[in-house]
Amino acid sequence: MLVIDMDPQSETQHPRPAHHGHIPVMVQEVVKLLAPHPGATVVDCTVGAGGHSFAILPHLLPSGRLMAVDRDAEALTFARTRLADFSPQTIFVQDNFSRLPEILRHHGLSTVQGLVADLGLSSLQVDEAQRGFSFMKDGPLDMRMDHRDETTAAQLVQRLSERELTTLLATFGEERWAGRIARRMVTMRSRHAIETTTQLARLIVEAVRSRRGSRRLHPATRTFLALRIAVNEELGSLEALLRVLPEVLAPGGRAVVMSFHSLEDRLVKRAFREGAQAGQFRLLTKTPLRPSADEVAQNPRARSAKLRAVERLS
Repeated sequence: MLVIDMDPQSETQHPRPAHHGHIPVMVQEVVKLLAPHPGATVVDCTVGAGGHSFAILPHLLPSGRLMAVDRDAEALTFARTRLADFSPQTIFVQDNFSRLPEILRHHGLSTVQGLVADLGLSSLQVDEAQRGFSFMKDGPLDMRMDHRDETTAAQLVQRLSERELTTLLATFGEERWAGRIARRMVTMRSRHAIETTTQLARLIVEAVRSRRGSRRLHPATRTFLALRIAVNEELGSLEALLRVLPEVLAPGGRAVVMSFHSLEDRLVKRAFREGAQAGQFRLLTKTPLRPSADEVAQNPRARSAKLRAVERLS
């Protein structure tokens, strides 16, 4: 069953926590499994608002360093402020973690002792209507993590054929009513462009109105997830990162990856298992770690997180 980290309840019925709504998920578990130590080099592949990095950096002092990578320029700006006290130890890079070997080489590195990747959508992105990630906020249908990318969600909705839209929604969103929603998109766009998040959300609700049953998720959840994955080529980027993991981790180095839906978790699980079978990794988590009930109560967006970790063998 697909578990999706976009429950509208978390956006409408819970108070905003500090740091613009950003609370790092399972931060204690991340630090424990990553085991950062003085002198080590760690890369945070998705620094976001800097929550995990903020917890990791004190363990690297005085001679270690952290490379903070993110596709999102706005997130990097926020992280620079939050991590200002550690500026001598921190390198900030706007790039896709799929290019990690090139990023490391550019900074004179070949391997690192630690790697963390939180694959969840940042609260900084969800809470900003202009980014177009949330069906609960009226904004342009954008969904780009990196504004330098050309394709927006609106462009996909406008130009893909009904068959292509159906495949996209079924594959990336595992949407049961993919064909019905795609058909409604094509019908509606023939009358006027679908340009905003609320336009699309209303369209989806109308398309599946009589078929929702007792569905817990908002009917637009899976469609928005699918479009976001497609716009940002998220699964391809994750596959690229997992392929190079044995190359970029030094012997004894550790990688901690947190996923938020089953498509991501399946990729991580398979890569870690195959690496262990090939003698490249030692599994540090036989089964994925999940957030505690207390953490979910404090941060509802953590509820679907799954954390897996490995150690590079020599």
